[in-house]
Amino acid sequence: MSNPGQISPLRPVTRHVTGHNAAGKAIIHASSPGEWKSFEAKDMAFDVVYTTSQFPADLNNDADLAAHEQVVQSDQLGLVNPRGTVCRIVDFAPNNKCIVHRTQSLDYGIVLEGEIEMLVEEGEPVRMKRGDIAIQRATMHGWHNTSDTEWARMVFVLQDCQPLTVGGTTMKEELGIATGVLNPSGNDQ
Repeated sequence: MSNPGQISPLRPVTRHVTGHNAAGKAIIHASSPGEWKSFEAKDMAFDVVYTTSQFPADLNNDADLAAHEQVVQSDQLGLVNPRGTVCRIVDFAPNNKCIVHRTQSLDYGIVLEGEIEMLVEEGEPVRMKRGDIAIQRATMHGWHNTSDTEWARMVFVLQDCQPLTVGGTTMKEELGIATGVLNPSGNDQ
């Protein structure tokens, strides 16, 4: 039942991209299964659903489709796409390792399956259930599936943001234990 490359037992995902025909009528441009990459000894898997490389996106002559394909084929995408957006699905194994990190981005994280804890530097972890949404604003944070048996799935939409300065310090991307494993985003230069 899994898609090739998918490591979790959760339902496979299919991406449906719309477009227009020559008469300007809406069509389904393409449908394709998720393309998963495992991380952290298969405790986590990513599926990059879509990216944009500028904001606002340019949909004319399918420029966004070409830009997305170029980003994916480059194999250089970090967590954030500079000057653009990333829509990514992440599956978390039971008792996965919590990877604490910071991205220079404004992120919407929505729990699709299971439950997950959101950790930040100060305060107690927040347990998030299906349908809950985190608005992550360039903070140091982490995600931890505390279940002993069930996988969790989240969808994230990451948007590049202006440099954030707090107390005179400019915040930078920090990948924690994922440094050297994940590509740096390069949007905090």
